[in-house]
Amino acid sequence: MKGTLIHEDPYLAPYRHQLKDRVSRLKHWKKELAGKGSLEDFALGYLYYGLHRTESGWILREWLPQATEVFLLFNGSDWLCRDEWRLQREDGKDDWILNIPYEAMAEGDHFKLLVRWQGGEGIRFPAYCFRTHQDGYSYDFTARAYEPGKYEWEIPDFKPKKPLTIYETHIGMAPEEGKVGSFEEFRLNTLPRIADAGYNTIQIMALMEHPYYGSFGYQVSSFFALSSRFGPPEDFKRLVDDCHSRGIGVIMDLVHSHAVKNQVEGISHQDGTEYSYFHSGGRGNHPAWDSRCFNYGKHQVLHFLLSNCAWWLKEYNLDGFRFDGVTSMLYHDHGLGASFDHYEKYFNGNVDLDSITYLSLANDLIHEIKPHAITIAEDMSGMPGMARSTDMGGLGFDYRLTMGIPDYWIKILKEKQDQDWNVDEIWDCLNNRRFSENHITYAESHDQALVGDKTIAFRLMDAEMYTHMSRHGESLIIDRGMALHKMLRLLTFSLGGDGYMNFMGNEFGHPEWIDFPREGNGWSYHYARRQWSLRENEELRYGQLADFDREMVVKCLDSLEDRYAKKVLSHVSDQVICYTRGSLLFIFNLSPDRSYTDYAVYPGKGSYRLILSSDDHAFGGWERIPKDMSFEIRKKSESVPLYLPARTAQVFINDESTEHR
Repeated sequence: MKGTLIHEDPYLAPYRHQLKDRVSRLKHWKKELAGKGSLEDFALGYLYYGLHRTESGWILREWLPQATEVFLLFNGSDWLCRDEWRLQREDGKDDWILNIPYEAMAEGDHFKLLVRWQGGEGIRFPAYCFRTHQDGYSYDFTARAYEPGKYEWEIPDFKPKKPLTIYETHIGMAPEEGKVGSFEEFRLNTLPRIADAGYNTIQIMALMEHPYYGSFGYQVSSFFALSSRFGPPEDFKRLVDDCHSRGIGVIMDLVHSHAVKNQVEGISHQDGTEYSYFHSGGRGNHPAWDSRCFNYGKHQVLHFLLSNCAWWLKEYNLDGFRFDGVTSMLYHDHGLGASFDHYEKYFNGNVDLDSITYLSLANDLIHEIKPHAITIAEDMSGMPGMARSTDMGGLGFDYRLTMGIPDYWIKILKEKQDQDWNVDEIWDCLNNRRFSENHITYAESHDQALVGDKTIAFRLMDAEMYTHMSRHGESLIIDRGMALHKMLRLLTFSLGGDGYMNFMGNEFGHPEWIDFPREGNGWSYHYARRQWSLRENEELRYGQLADFDREMVVKCLDSLEDRYAKKVLSHVSDQVICYTRGSLLFIFNLSPDRSYTDYAVYPGKGSYRLILSSDDHAFGGWERIPKDMSFEIRKKSESVPLYLPARTAQVFINDESTEHR
């Protein structure tokens, strides 16, 4: 049993058969798809389908099993349906093909397909569309002729740094101006800020083409195309190269959990049927997202999605993916309203076994192509084995997100008075995870910043942020909010997982929510931007929060290499907790009104010096703790008397522990 999921978690023993079935299903599909070759050999659909330039011209190929006629509509045909641009069905296949002379089409030309089927016809996008264009006035989409692979990478073989500190970001809303930002603007203006903030990885949202900007990129239409609203592919490649030159990895939100229902711009009803890429009937429609649900048990769907994983890694030199909506994929009811309070719920008839197999295939493929690639699962159900190897019966992800921690912070901020915060409860919540699996922790992400919700900073300080963030003014609300904002993030960083994530702007307490242009707000960009000037204004306190975040990320990073934090002491009535992780000692006094002098702490032998204090004047604190604070412990049982001001956190490094690492 050693080296198995059951060895790591004996409660899985009753489900031994199901875990073995995961492995056997994966082996079957690998043999079915790749034969004697590799998954990488199989996942080359993007080289076969779509529009490609050849030595003799262009060749267009589409999989449209129920089509009866297919025509190319493009610049060269004046967008008319002409016999000379009719695709031919390949013998014995469901593929349609057309050879196009060089002189008829040039790179950048716009095109679509007219597909006819029994009883109807419609304008369609090629499923393997590599570049798109959205008209800024009519919002009409067209595909564009594009020749991939011409870019010369400056750093072709980048290896991401670990432990991961992830900066979750969005290209379009990165500028301060009320507009859609571009890749080039992001590279020149936002990327230097991320590098200065100390993060070693960026996670980019909304890269895959999506018709509605306000969907935050989660209603995808063209899976192989960058969102054209941000600029051309070459600009994105320069951005990736620039990130790598700064030592920053690049991962993207990969949305394989569903697809937009749009038929003209997307792949829904591609050949007139609802079941080409998706389930038919109710199972093919997501009840909460009003979108289409993939059929992961279908050969051509696996070819499409696995090829999509390979495409982004190879064409854009990405370092991995954060898989969106994994919970929705795993369960037939999409996990909606479910409470995963018993192991049976991970193995009963509600589990979509085809989805588990697809995710396992995807992870094996990604790591076959790039052994150092990063895959992160957005799963709130706690599926066992999510971030364990597939040969053990796991799903093969490198990390899972700790989705319960942001919910916990919201809950106590809404429901508890400061004096009722329980340090043992906080410890238990932030340590509530499978320690055999790696986790990315976060206090808040884009989900908590969306209109209708509130970020931690906004919950703590609300309207006071508009009037009392001057460094020269006084406000008890702002003082409390600043102190708790720093402490909650440090607690999350140091206890919650093996890597850390922050959403763009939250590090400096961005004062407003996110609301994309829509009819309800008069199509305004006012809330679809980031107000960097607040962070840079030395008269305001936002920069103090950002400076603390940077020091936390940089100075506490090495502690995440140690899997476990070790509690030194916790005193519920005092609201004091102290623990070590790696070579660092963390001490928190969460009491709102009680400071303690000569508080006895037993950290263990070593030579300790202060490296971070939330009470530092540079971080908006009161400078009650000397910056050169240090102490030495020679006996394990020896204590040190420390001054613990109310609502403060202190971090010490054990230099002797560092020397012996």
